[in-house]
Amino acid sequence: MATLRKAGAYSKKYARPYTRVSKKKSKNFIKTVPASKITKFNMGNIQAYQSGKYNIIIRAICKEQIQIRDNSIEAARQGITRALEKSVPNQFYFEIKVHPHHIIRENKMLTGAGSDRMQTGMQHSFGKTIGRAAMVKANQELFFLATTGDKQVRAIRAAVTAVKARLPCKTQIVTEKIN
Repeated sequence: MATLRKAGAYSKKYARPYTRVSKKKSKNFIKTVPASKITKFNMGNIQAYQSGKYNIIIRAICKEQIQIRDNSIEAARQGITRALEKSVPNQFYFEIKVHPHHIIRENKMLTGAGSDRMQTGMQHSFGKTIGRAAMVKANQELFFLATTGDKQVRAIRAAVTAVKARLPCKTQIVTEKIN
């Protein structure tokens, strides 16, 4: 069974690895760029947000420096939107603030009897692209939500708290009122 590894398994450091893109296709280290799994970055009542009707802002902030895979962000997005569409339909605005631009690569290794004679080790260590990740710094905003009223704030905080387990980092929920 193929399992999904966390994004930190592919890069020990936070720094971006060397990713060569050449004019000659055969000399590229990254052959293809996988599509992002995040389908929407803005959800909810966008017109009400743009007209300034919402006076309460809720932010989900990442408390550590980490790579977050795009499927983790998409799972959190789906969980928050599903919960908010049930409890407070059309009374919120939701925006994802991080974008998965970093390409994760994997140099697959063989295991088992006789595999030591077939591998080249890290001679060509750039590997195949397997996904995307967002490079998130400490205290960077992950999600931005806007609404009005205490009932909506309670529903939004409950939805974001329920989704915290889908994210690979410690998060903090901050609520502010705008006058």
